[in-house]
Amino acid sequence: MSYRREEVDLGMPSPGVRQSLVFHRYGDPGARPKAYIQASIHADEIPAMMAAHHLLQLLHAADSRGSIRGEIVLVPYANPIGLGQWIDDRSLGRHELRGGLNFNRSWPDLEEVAADRLDGSLTDDEEANVSCIRKTLLTLLDERQNRHLLDRKRHALLRESLTADYVLDVHCDDEALLHLYTLPQHWEEIGDLAAELGAHVVLLDEGGSIQAFDEVNSRPWLVLQRRFPKRPIPLACVSATVELRGRADVSDALGRQDAIAIHRYLTRRRLIADALPDVPALTCGPTEIEACEVPRAPAAGILAYKVRLGSEVEAGEVIAELVDPYATPGAARLPIRASAAGKIFTRRSDKYVLAHHPVAKIAGKTALAGGRAYSGED
Repeated sequence: MSYRREEVDLGMPSPGVRQSLVFHRYGDPGARPKAYIQASIHADEIPAMMAAHHLLQLLHAADSRGSIRGEIVLVPYANPIGLGQWIDDRSLGRHELRGGLNFNRSWPDLEEVAADRLDGSLTDDEEANVSCIRKTLLTLLDERQNRHLLDRKRHALLRESLTADYVLDVHCDDEALLHLYTLPQHWEEIGDLAAELGAHVVLLDEGGSIQAFDEVNSRPWLVLQRRFPKRPIPLACVSATVELRGRADVSDALGRQDAIAIHRYLTRRRLIADALPDVPALTCGPTEIEACEVPRAPAAGILAYKVRLGSEVEAGEVIAELVDPYATPGAARLPIRASAAGKIFTRRSDKYVLAHHPVAKIAGKTALAGGRAYSGED
C-alpha cells in the first residue's frame, strides 16, 4: 500500500494546548495528476467531515487493490482552531474568535506578485512553465511571515494544495440544496462532478474579491495566462467549492453517497485505475454569479417562509414575510420578494434575523442590476 498518514504540528497557541492537522496521503509523492481534498474549513460544517470519513475508506480500499495512479491528499478536517471554538454549548467555526476573520476569506493572494516575479522567466515550454509557476508560488508562500496559529494553519494547507491539479474544498451551507462554485473556465472539468453529486446549482465566478480557498488555488493561473498571453500557460489547477446541502444534513447514507461521487470523479480523472463510470445526467446547468440573488431582511424580525428549497419563483413573488413581534395587528408583516425569476437553493435555519441579514439565495438566469447579486461576503 502507498498510504501514509502525516500529522503537522501547528504549535502551542496557549500553555498546555497543541493543535495539528492530519494529511492522509495516497500514491507516490509527485505523481501526476495530483488531487487535494479538504473538509470543513468552516469547522461547524459537519457534512464535509462525514463525506471525508467515507471517502477515506474508499481510498483505502482502492489503495489496497493497487489502484491509486496519481497522488491524492485528503485533509479530513481543515480547521482545528474552529473545531475548538464552543460558546454556551454551541459550535462557532465560521469565524476566528480572536480576530473575527471568516476562515474562508482573505487567504494569501499571490497572483499579482507572482506575475511580477515571473516576468522574464517563462518560455515556450508549457510543462516547464507549469513547474516554474508552482515553484514560484511556493517560494512566495514561504516568504510570508506566519506569526499566528491561523497563519501557520493556512500555510500548511495552501502549501499542499498549490501543487495540485485538482482542488476540492468541501463545505455545506445553512439550509440548502447541494451546489458548487467554480471558475467559468472550469465548467467542463467540474460539470461531471456536479452530475455525480446531483448538484442543483453550479455558480460560475472568476472571484478575486474575497480570496476564498478555491480562488487562491485556481485564479493565479488565469491571471498569469492573461498577463503573459504569448507564453503557453494552462489552467493547471481546477478547483471548486462543494457545498454539501445544509448543516443538518449529516448521515452515513449521505456521507457515503457524496464520497462515492467524489471517488468516481477521481477515477474519471485517472487518479484511480478502476473502470471508468458512466456520467449521470446533469440536474442543472451553470449559473453566472451575477444572476444569483440574495434577498435580505429589511428589518429585524421573525422569518415566515412562503417557499420551499428548490421552489421556482417569479420576479416579485413573496418568498418570506418578516414578522415584527412588537407591531400592532395589521402592521406586523413585511413581505420579502424575489427580484427576478429563479430557484431557491438556500434558506436560513435560524428564523430570527436582524436588518440586512441574507434570507435566501436564488439562482436566476440573467444578471441582476443595482448590487442585488451575491457578493460572497456572507
